[in-house]
Amino acid sequence: MPQRPRQRPRNRRPPEPREIASGTYLLDVGSGLMRSNVYLVRSGSSWVLIDTGAAGCESPILEAARSLFGSDGGPASILLTHSHPDHAGCVRSLARAWECPVYVHPGEMAMVSGDLTLLRPFASPLDRWVVFPLLRVMGQKRTQAIVTKDRLADLVSPLDPESSPPGLPDWGVVPTPGHTPGHVAFFRREDRVLVAGDALLSIDLNSPFGFLLKRQRLSGPPWYTSSNWREVKASVARLADLEPDTLAAGHGLPITGPDTAALVRRFSARFSGSSTGGAGGVRAGRA
Repeated sequence: MPQRPRQRPRNRRPPEPREIASGTYLLDVGSGLMRSNVYLVRSGSSWVLIDTGAAGCESPILEAARSLFGSDGGPASILLTHSHPDHAGCVRSLARAWECPVYVHPGEMAMVSGDLTLLRPFASPLDRWVVFPLLRVMGQKRTQAIVTKDRLADLVSPLDPESSPPGLPDWGVVPTPGHTPGHVAFFRREDRVLVAGDALLSIDLNSPFGFLLKRQRLSGPPWYTSSNWREVKASVARLADLEPDTLAAGHGLPITGPDTAALVRRFSARFSGSSTGGAGGVRAGRA
């Protein structure tokens, strides 16, 4: 049976990295709606950071890196599963501190462009119903200042989806569009470790009860911040085909064990017929 995720204590201590697979460490950063997981992955004599958490999460990430890898230098690269602010909020400050390159999938370049014309075709329900109407009320000058502030086009470089991710020669890039147009996951075939980002979660963020109760269960990404639900379902099926032994999601606790693949396959089968990410969810820890 997959190991049942433990419930987090209410009084949180400063986050500490936890090894979830060989050389792969999870760090839970941020709070509330901006809480997410980042991963520090050792590869030979170097290491890579996958995602950066929200703005203001620099300190625990820097401290975790020092405790794991010493203070001699930063990662070989920062890899972003996608560019949403709870996963890329402090990427600029970390890249500056470490003087390291940052990579996203080429399909994500529109999301980091700072150009609303390029962003609109990939708008999520939240963008269409809330964000864009608010920006119209604010006026062009203020809107441009907000959009420019989140621009990352000058910082990031495009990943080659056909090659190993920079700094991780034993891993592969798995395109998983839908939540965002250039979302990616990372997979180490040797021991079947899957860092899924928001393509597949181990906590239900699609219902108020799931969010408030921190219900641990397999779920699709938040539907209200996803740009293409048909692609979301196809990406979940693609991840199920990988048959992971360890699922490390962008939100929620990791799921490990020999029956993890069956759990993901069962969820994918139900999810393909669901209207939102919460429907057809499979409780973590049961195969």
